[in-house]
Amino acid sequence: MAAVAPPASFFRRLAASCYDLLVLAGVLMLTSFVLVIARDGAAIPAGTPAFQVFVAAQVAVFFIGFWLRGGQTPGMRAWHIQVERIDGTSVTLRACAIRFAAALISVAALGLGVAWMLVDPDGRMWHDRLSGTRVAWLKQHPE
Repeated sequence: MAAVAPPASFFRRLAASCYDLLVLAGVLMLTSFVLVIARDGAAIPAGTPAFQVFVAAQVAVFFIGFWLRGGQTPGMRAWHIQVERIDGTSVTLRACAIRFAAALISVAALGLGVAWMLVDPDGRMWHDRLSGTRVAWLKQHPE
């Protein structure tokens, strides 16, 4: 039986999230730029519901897509962490969708769902618990 990887530390998860936010910002800027070009250079009016849905969909596809394809976003890959089901198997589309929605709640609750990891006995955040997932540290380095 294979050894279970230890949970990823708060620092690793935070660092991976910062990395992912930079990549995601670039993707959103690029797609927004393409939309402005398609509108002959006209700005997209602030608060346009269709644009807000477009951006939200891109964010969801970014995270859910990467989690489904190997369990790692670019930031998670850089920091050697991976999302997986509690039993160590690959995550499902359902688990990823629940995880994404619950992560929004975790952050919207003034970050309480994220900070929960600091007191959780298994090192899991709200969205980990609600989706039946965990984030494992894949590569240990001697320290």
